[in-house]
Amino acid sequence: MASQPAGPACEAEVAMPEDPDIAIALKYDKEKDNAPRVIAKGMRLKAEKIREIAKAAGVPFMKNTTLAGALYRVDVGQEVPEELYDAVAEVLNFVYALQQQEAAARKR
Repeated sequence: MASQPAGPACEAEVAMPEDPDIAIALKYDKEKDNAPRVIAKGMRLKAEKIREIAKAAGVPFMKNTTLAGALYRVDVGQEVPEELYDAVAEVLNFVYALQQQEAAARKR
C-alpha cells in the first residue's frame, strides 16, 4: 500500500504518530462522511513529514500502536472499517473533549 502526500495532515482531526516509522492522520466530516477517513499515512520520512505538518497545523497527537497498525492497512481516502469504529470513536471523542477544554480556557 503506497502512502500518499502528507499535505492533508494539516486538515486532520487527529494524528497518530507511533515509533518514528509510522504515522496516520484521520478526519471525520459528520456532514458528508459515514465514518472517519484515513487522510494521510506514511512510514519513515513520510511519517516525519506528516508529524511536522500536523504539529504546525495544531492537530492533536495520540499514540495507539495497535490502532495505528490496523489503520495503516486502510487506503488513504477510505473510511475506517466498521471493526475499528469503537477504537476510532474513543480517539475522536478524546480529541473533541480536548478541543472543548481548550476553547473554554481561551474564553476565560
